[in-house]
Amino acid sequence: MIECRNLTKRYGEHVAVDDVTFTAAPGRVTGFLGPNGAGKSTTMRMLCGLTRPTAGTAHVLGRPYHDIPNPGRSVGVLLDASAQHSGRSGREVLTLSAMVMGLDRSRVDEMLALVGLTPKEAKRRVGGYSLGMRQRLGIANALLSDPPVLILDEPANGLDPAGIRWMRGLLSEFTHRGGTALLSSHLLREVEVIADDLVVIGRGKIVAQGSTQELLAGSGTVARALDEPALAAALERAGLNVTTTSAGGLAVEADPVQVGRIAAEQQLVLTELRPAGGGGLEDMFLQLTAEDSREGAAA
Repeated sequence: MIECRNLTKRYGEHVAVDDVTFTAAPGRVTGFLGPNGAGKSTTMRMLCGLTRPTAGTAHVLGRPYHDIPNPGRSVGVLLDASAQHSGRSGREVLTLSAMVMGLDRSRVDEMLALVGLTPKEAKRRVGGYSLGMRQRLGIANALLSDPPVLILDEPANGLDPAGIRWMRGLLSEFTHRGGTALLSSHLLREVEVIADDLVVIGRGKIVAQGSTQELLAGSGTVARALDEPALAAALERAGLNVTTTSAGGLAVEADPVQVGRIAAEQQLVLTELRPAGGGGLEDMFLQLTAEDSREGAAA
């Protein structure tokens, strides 16, 4: 489990992280989202003991990271795939990590195979790796000790579609076995698919958190009917906010089940009923963090 309680970090007068509280639970992938400069990386660095909090607590497995004996065996961390020794081979990087953590070196071959780095690639110096290969090596390093907790900052950066799908399966299997995964990513549609829970941060503060299903349910419903005026009237009588979309159909601030039930009660034939907006998480994210975006600041 990962727990942040009233976590705060100040740099002089600048407040980078402001009274942040959230939990990442075992058996679930928690997506940690926010615009650049919102405080994600600072929060994750405090969780990993690299930055000291000004106030509050950041606990992993019930204690601060620096109080965990041999923490690499309990917490797999990937914060920057580029921060690996460019003069060493991929195999050497993993072998040194195994030695430091007191692991059997057979884990090196297992992890290289798991992340799809071939024996030939493993012999190459990391300085010659593509970004995607560095990411795979960083993930291998994080998983080397088979830890119960993963903290990953932009792990899909540089991966091709097949690599992203592979990572999705890897995290799904990890949490299925009871692992705790905290994942930061700008690939919002991918987070929408893989994350069980979401924590959204803006200007150092938590602006939304909860299960992915609960948060996206707020996006509403799109409905079409043979008699749309009658459907709109029925929904409004039920106290729901209804608008007509630019593409036709009705946008309703309610979940599809509620809309479908009202249509059935009025014996109205629906021709379409689905969660609103193909944007999903992307739309929600942009609304919640509009003040932080460059476009929003310019507007």
